[in-house]
Amino acid sequence: MKKKTAPVKTVASPPQSPVVAEVAPPAGLLDALRTLIHQGRQRALRAVDMVQVQTCWEIGRHIVEFEQGGEARAAYGKRLVPRLAETLAREFGKGFDERNLRHMRAFFQAFPIWNAVRTELSWTHYRSLLRVTSEPARQWYVREAATQNWSARALDRQISTLYYERLLLSADKPAVAAEAAANIAALPAAPRDFVRDPVMLEFLGLPGAGRLLESNLEQALMDKLQAFLLELGKGFAFVARQQRISTESQDFYIDLVFYNYLLRCFVLIDLKTGRLSHQDIGQMDMYVRMYDDLRRNEGDNPTVGILLCEEKDHSVVRYSVLNGSEQLFASKYRLILPSEDELRAEIERERVALDDAARLQRS
Repeated sequence: MKKKTAPVKTVASPPQSPVVAEVAPPAGLLDALRTLIHQGRQRALRAVDMVQVQTCWEIGRHIVEFEQGGEARAAYGKRLVPRLAETLAREFGKGFDERNLRHMRAFFQAFPIWNAVRTELSWTHYRSLLRVTSEPARQWYVREAATQNWSARALDRQISTLYYERLLLSADKPAVAAEAAANIAALPAAPRDFVRDPVMLEFLGLPGAGRLLESNLEQALMDKLQAFLLELGKGFAFVARQQRISTESQDFYIDLVFYNYLLRCFVLIDLKTGRLSHQDIGQMDMYVRMYDDLRRNEGDNPTVGILLCEEKDHSVVRYSVLNGSEQLFASKYRLILPSEDELRAEIERERVALDDAARLQRS
């Protein structure tokens, strides 16, 4: 008798999930959302611009009205702005230092009627307009900047090239206008982003206004160099980071500023994460000269500028010092300042450490 075998049960395999191909978002929807985001940013930018312009105008009005309030106040006037700046800059940041307060006072004096102020323009626009001494020319630039939607950079270029004066003198006005339009169109296409505008960031009281969005590499190298110089034990005292120095129309930010009490001089350090250019060297020379004019005190020696360039293969160090004919000082600073080899080695050590850390995060 044959033994019965149990029937073999077959188990159906689970249904395979259909492979779903990745589908890109609809182009029409993406375009609509991009437009909404750009428009929202522009509205936020214009709102802050308008509030900033009005605040600067009101500050200027208060200062002028105080100064005009009688003999006692007039006598106090020469000391008023520096004392205000000392307190306000300490409480609200560099956007309210003495230079900016003087700009605000001049702004009110140039535009004493608020209803005549074009709020389409930013505070950066108005700071450029203050350079125009002719009232008709200034008003013309205001109207053109507002109606032609000139950026602050475009307005600054038109003022610097005497566009208004050239139009008045030229018999061929369309040719002058066409040339100016072509020059504006040739400006780099970099619309102002409200999170990158140092003037606005300072007005809003945000930290790190000069380089809020700087690269991690540059930030790390600056941290390391700051600690390195302070630990060097050769008379370095930290003064500022991202210190602003200004011309009448532009702001510049110096990465690190020290005072060396052995040399009795300021030491400026600027780091470039790309290849060093002639423009970088010229800019450091300008920083040194401006610092001597604006910050150097009686008894201080000439300011020293150190320009560092970090590249993948090597580091370059350039020194810039005014009054190079002062051989005694030149020889002395070479003994006290870190050598090019020391700076190069420090940059290279930190760069290698950063590369190693990045590799560990990726692995």
